[in-house]
Amino acid sequence: MCAAPRPGTDIPPETPTTIDVVEQAYRCVLANYYSGPRLDNRALLTAGFAAFTQQLNRGGRDLPEATPPALSGDREADWAAFETVYRRVTDRLPDDAALQEELAAATLRAMVAALGDDHAHWTKGVRRPPDYYDGDQYGLGLRASVGAQVAGNPGIALPPLFVTAVLGGAAKAAGVRPGDIIESINGSAPFIDGTVTPAAVGALYPRYPEADPVRLDLLREKTGRRWSVTLKPGLYQPDPATTPVVTTGLPREGIGYVRLAGFAPDSADRVLRAISRLRAGRTLTGLVLDLRGNGGGNPEEVNRLLGAFAHGKVTAYQCTVDGACEAMRTDDSVALLNLPLAVLTDRGCASACEHFSAAVKDLRLGRLVGTRTAGAVSGPAQPYLLGDNTILGFPSRHHLAPGREVIDRIGVAPDHHVPLTPKDAAAGRDPALDRALALLSE
Repeated sequence: MCAAPRPGTDIPPETPTTIDVVEQAYRCVLANYYSGPRLDNRALLTAGFAAFTQQLNRGGRDLPEATPPALSGDREADWAAFETVYRRVTDRLPDDAALQEELAAATLRAMVAALGDDHAHWTKGVRRPPDYYDGDQYGLGLRASVGAQVAGNPGIALPPLFVTAVLGGAAKAAGVRPGDIIESINGSAPFIDGTVTPAAVGALYPRYPEADPVRLDLLREKTGRRWSVTLKPGLYQPDPATTPVVTTGLPREGIGYVRLAGFAPDSADRVLRAISRLRAGRTLTGLVLDLRGNGGGNPEEVNRLLGAFAHGKVTAYQCTVDGACEAMRTDDSVALLNLPLAVLTDRGCASACEHFSAAVKDLRLGRLVGTRTAGAVSGPAQPYLLGDNTILGFPSRHHLAPGREVIDRIGVAPDHHVPLTPKDAAAGRDPALDRALALLSE
């Protein structure tokens, strides 16, 4: 049916996606997805058929036979009916391998999207730009107050949309600065009636091989200047100050600061070594851990880092749809730091970052300062290799915080709500850090 790739083995080159691969993915989801035993298979097939017909229509090839069959909820019978109609339609199309693959890929992609799961994905055709060099990034060279994850949860952001960091590339060359308000993207407003427009904001974060220029209408509040720039996605070497995994400092006497960009392998030990260096020759009375923009990573790194603040604690639960839960626990081999803790969070803190934040809040290990986290923590995704050598990934269990509450699609609320404004970003101010320092100095 489907199996996890063997660790350490190379995956062969991708082959064309066919209806047989779509069937494999359908059965894989029903057998292994955390809610698979209770999942209504008709939702997958209806979404897949809708995408199939939309792809036909885009190519000007719609056919009268492209009408979905009646579905009963019987997984086997429904698939047989679906496949019969699918093959009847595709048999009438030109003998064009690229066309057939586009139709199958659109169908499979829509089925995965129908799960509505932020950790469910199908990876196909991902490749690096031809001139890629280690450390390069691809895109417009900026970060904004609304991240790329907004597409799956458009209710997570508030206007205005503004630039929070310029990493390099086209944005730097065009003179874009932190604090610049983005009034429109390719002529579309980023917010309509206070609700974010995912398609518009998504254009700020192109992925290779997407190469269409992106036109931004900008406002610089300090001067009142309004102007437009057109940024072309491309490779760039980011400013080193914006990309390290771990950044440290002493923003106030006796209070250490560590920023962690992601829970990559060895990241917990890197943080602990950084704190040890900050303590060398001085006494720390508090620690600020900055997790803003931390997109997640390995949950074992979360448990290891939490082990520096508490022992013998449950940090999260991984549960089946039937309520059977496995507890995740602090790594008690780590020496306790015994430091008061403030954690900075924002909507860019996702997945494993939310695992950490929820544990800090529920276990009262410190105080969260900033804004609510992303709400993108359905559960760790498991990879499955399909017959075309592509990877289908989704959680086999879903995540609950230590108090057994669901935080997926909700996020973790901070103890102290301190949002960043365009004026703060333009002036280089950090009100959340200031609040955290004040709390640790009380």
